[in-house]
Amino acid sequence: MATTPLGMYIHVPFCSRRCGYCAFNTYTLSEQSGSAQIHSDPIEQYLEGVLSEIALADESLGQDRPALHSIFFGGGTPTLLSAEQLGRILSAIVDRFEVERDIEVTVEANPDELAPGQLERLRHRGATRVSFGMQSIQPRILQLLDRTHDPERSLQAVSEARLAGFDHISLDLIYGTPGETEQDFSLTLEAALSTQIDHLSAYALSIEPSTKLAARVRSGALPTPSSDEAADRYLAAEAALQRAGFNWYEISNWAANPSAQCQHNLLYWRNHNWWGIGPGAHSHLDGRRWWNLDDPKLWAQTLSRGASPISGSERLTPEQRHLEDLMLGIRLAEGLPPHLAPRDHRTERLLNDGLATYQADRLVLTLNGRLLADQVISVLASD
Repeated sequence: MATTPLGMYIHVPFCSRRCGYCAFNTYTLSEQSGSAQIHSDPIEQYLEGVLSEIALADESLGQDRPALHSIFFGGGTPTLLSAEQLGRILSAIVDRFEVERDIEVTVEANPDELAPGQLERLRHRGATRVSFGMQSIQPRILQLLDRTHDPERSLQAVSEARLAGFDHISLDLIYGTPGETEQDFSLTLEAALSTQIDHLSAYALSIEPSTKLAARVRSGALPTPSSDEAADRYLAAEAALQRAGFNWYEISNWAANPSAQCQHNLLYWRNHNWWGIGPGAHSHLDGRRWWNLDDPKLWAQTLSRGASPISGSERLTPEQRHLEDLMLGIRLAEGLPPHLAPRDHRTERLLNDGLATYQADRLVLTLNGRLLADQVISVLASD
């Protein structure tokens, strides 16, 4: 582990409102409040749990570990915590862990829930990168997704982040929402690229079975998203981003320059190591995966007793790790190295079908290959 890059993910599970498409482990603050609990303030109970789990991570990892490469606050809505509360967590991490000199510290943010001066205070406390959930510029699309922000607020938030001194700013988009038109997405791309961002993520809407949006699709109230339309939207994104000087570095992520690439997410795609802090957070260390208890109250109460909050774990076999290396690595523009994708009948098939190419000795997806990445993985994993 000492030579494998290590990151830390902090899951903030709270939202002011749950979005209809979201299947992440999230809870509204009203759901978590209650006088019957030891703490009536769910955020304070959460903070105590986070500090306890940071101490647990320090003890468990021991001294034979690399400096932290990245820290990522995800959710949920991390900015429901004040800059001071997030800074308290960052200070606890830095007090216990050596960090790289140029460590990336990302905070996800909901544009309409930022307090005045919050971005400046976050930057002052060590955040280097902020990612705003824009999703769409069209109000009716945001309404269907149960997003609460004014479309223009995302654009204003980017300007405020630049003024606050953030090194890197990202916007997240969703395409393929039922009822979205080609022009809707074109206008969204145009608006996003009119700002001072240096990173953009664009994901096809996934209808998760347990969500409110899935229930509406099942009932016939909304049409099932079209895979053909999703492919068209992806091609439109690639074209617009290329014109703006952005290059893809992962199937759903583009950056204006290499320094703008999200270092924490690269840990995931390169199958490196990370420790997940918080309710439902997942971790990976050298082929061992584990995940925490989902419920914030149970998670916090377990830590308060000095016990581990781990809910389950697994040790991957060499075969499973090889498959994961394929599945994750092929998503990257850097491609797969020779030991994962040697020249053989499988890679020859992908080259002949126009789904991949070799750049030097690494197998890299073509644009068509990015659209059919699952098919590429199936070929590479076959005998």
